[in-house]
Amino acid sequence: MTPQLQQAIRLLQLSTLELQAEVQDALESNPMLEQDEGNTEAPETDPAVNNTEADAAVPAKEGEVDNIPEDLPIDSSWEDVFDTGATTYSAPEGDGTRDLLERVTVSSGSLRDHLVWQLELTHFSDSDEHIARIIIDSIDDDGYLPVSTQDIHSNLDARLDIDHDEVEAVLHRIQQFDPIGVGARNLQESLQTQLQHFDPETPWLKEARILLRNYFNLLSNRDYTRLGRKLKLTTDDLQHVIHLIQSLNPRPGSRFNTTEPEYIVPDVFVTQKNGKWKVELNIDSMPKLRINNMYAKLIKRGSDSKDNNFLRNNLQEARWFLKSLQSRHETLMKVATCIVDRQQGFFEHGEEAMKPMVLRSIAETIEMHESTVSRVTTRKYMHTPSGIYEFKYFFSSHVSTEAGGECSATAIRAIIKKLVAAENPAKPLSDNKMAAVLAEQGINVARRTIAKYRESLSISPSNERKRLA
Repeated sequence: MTPQLQQAIRLLQLSTLELQAEVQDALESNPMLEQDEGNTEAPETDPAVNNTEADAAVPAKEGEVDNIPEDLPIDSSWEDVFDTGATTYSAPEGDGTRDLLERVTVSSGSLRDHLVWQLELTHFSDSDEHIARIIIDSIDDDGYLPVSTQDIHSNLDARLDIDHDEVEAVLHRIQQFDPIGVGARNLQESLQTQLQHFDPETPWLKEARILLRNYFNLLSNRDYTRLGRKLKLTTDDLQHVIHLIQSLNPRPGSRFNTTEPEYIVPDVFVTQKNGKWKVELNIDSMPKLRINNMYAKLIKRGSDSKDNNFLRNNLQEARWFLKSLQSRHETLMKVATCIVDRQQGFFEHGEEAMKPMVLRSIAETIEMHESTVSRVTTRKYMHTPSGIYEFKYFFSSHVSTEAGGECSATAIRAIIKKLVAAENPAKPLSDNKMAAVLAEQGINVARRTIAKYRESLSISPSNERKRLA
């Protein structure tokens, strides 16, 4: 495998953001590359430079771009040999402006920083502040204290002579910090703490407190019949109580998200024009590069000087880099176009019309190796009227139907999602029932397969989805 082919393969598997970083590195390391800002004026040249070689390059014919000679003319323009349209696209039809990358600055601190800030504004004795800092350091990202106060007490310096009750008292004070419910040792304690800060006149507050204090297990098991009897409430009244509890935050520390946002820049746009689906490369994310003609003309034929060899080698590397970029864009377009052609049902009717498709079928259509298609479809994204999808999203296994056809796994997941959304909350559909519904539509799916697809959609089992009507 030649170094040039290795470079082409490496660029092919990069995401758009990674490619932009790779291009920036190439610009910084190779003086023969420069950004194409659309300036068509010829760069100024030093009149003292004597270029002895005449331009000998002949423009390549269409279809000959893949047959790159080992030795390219060194002082000719890249545009004279190869078409660079793949890296200098013109704006598509329309306004030509797309705000692809919204700049968002995340300035909120961590949960620990927020708690320490409140600690420093609260009057604590030296020993209590020492305990409070240990407790705060032990609180997880969801706002819970995963260790017991006994463990915290046992790890304190024995010379401080601190009682266990003092640790409990400090914890109770921290639980009054913002966000309310932080520092709880379990969900029940967190919800109870949050209810303590409600207005006493809040409807159903008394019943909600009793429920959390005495019948939390029944609520967890969704045993609404026994829960109603214990609280002596009708179904409608019990529903009001549960709605109040559901308004609480089960993860009080979740709003302090310290992870940086991950941006997705689509590689292609899919639009419908005149009844046909059209695929366009995202020109705003495509690197626009060209050969620096001023440096290229400094190369002299026959000269073996160190400087001349340096320029010659960089020129060759720059041309191979541009060729690799062009190859990447062309392959991306081939795969995206083939996907859109095969999945037109999805674009017109949604997930339930998704067809089963594997990498091999696309590879055979575009006459490329399956591994190449795999690289193209990884971390590459398609902007469609219904959202942004990774290329790999359109590939899925199939399930045979009674009529002898095939149904994709993505379509089955969409049907499961639709069934769950339309089910009676008081009597949610079991996996067996959903398998029976699919069988009525001619799709034979085992119960365990339904369970697997349901779990992949983060849908809880039927007993956990049960709600009051």
